[in-house]
Amino acid sequence: MIRCVDFYGLQAVEFAKGDYTALLVPSMGANLVRLANTRLGVEILRTPAADEVATFESRPQIFGLPILFPPNRIEDGRYEFGGRTYQYPITIEKEHNYHHGILKSQPFAVSKALENDDEVLIECRYYSNAANDAIFRDFPHEFKCKITYRLTAAGLEQEVSLANRSRTPMPVGVGFHTPMRIPFAGGSDADYVMRVAVEEEVELNDRNLPIGKKLPLSEKFAKLRDGGLRVTSCEAIEAGFTLGEIDVDGKPYRGALVENLRTGVRTFYEVDAQTTYWTIWNNGGQVPYCCPEPQSWITNAPNAADPAAAGFQVIAPGDKWKMKFRLYAK
Repeated sequence: MIRCVDFYGLQAVEFAKGDYTALLVPSMGANLVRLANTRLGVEILRTPAADEVATFESRPQIFGLPILFPPNRIEDGRYEFGGRTYQYPITIEKEHNYHHGILKSQPFAVSKALENDDEVLIECRYYSNAANDAIFRDFPHEFKCKITYRLTAAGLEQEVSLANRSRTPMPVGVGFHTPMRIPFAGGSDADYVMRVAVEEEVELNDRNLPIGKKLPLSEKFAKLRDGGLRVTSCEAIEAGFTLGEIDVDGKPYRGALVENLRTGVRTFYEVDAQTTYWTIWNNGGQVPYCCPEPQSWITNAPNAADPAAAGFQVIAPGDKWKMKFRLYAK
């Protein structure tokens, strides 16, 4: 099923396959604001309510699957690459940083909407060029961003593709600020824990920027790897981690999951090899969600002592770059 619907005044695309239903708002960064497993009664993502639409429009990063390009923070909103200075506006005055990227609020166009017996495919595209001042002013490269959603009976696959249409090498760093809903199917916060494929904690300064030091996991954060950590109705969490696979059901797992300890139902957020770093943020700990944020580079990677080691990548003129994710419940 695919249909165009009104979502509290915003044009949206609703689509379903098997036990899954999804809702996409193309005009807000092609944000998939809802993914639910109707058989299990599970809401995987935080979806804006009617009285939260204005908040969604001003802060899309706390709903659905908001793309961050570049991810997290850039120190002083500035870095140098290829003989050029990239200068972004300061968006966190107290830290004097730029954060959360330039695509999360931009209007994408639905370029494909297909369905067959096995899947529903929705493809959205955004083009940046000299005529689009919202992007090109701060990031002077012509590029295409394509976000493709494939929904099957097994859940959702999301692919992000960036194509460099400019004549110069283009920096690339992508992340998602994904708020996983907790509780996702009733019960109390005490019923739920989160596990994440983390390896080491990255020490941050008072501007939430890495200082170049990696630490062994504390006793608290070691629970993310084994057993699970309660991340809502708790103290604030804002921390950075390198990625290291964990064991889930006897197999290596690269991603995050939320488990209802009472029922055993879990929601899964799998990442591919492009993800090298996590930010975990629970917005003070008193909200019904926590964001395990997969990032292709360590926060502020362009300004790191060794940008390549921090995940900084470049797309050559005419080339493409991809990143994939899976979300599902069981």
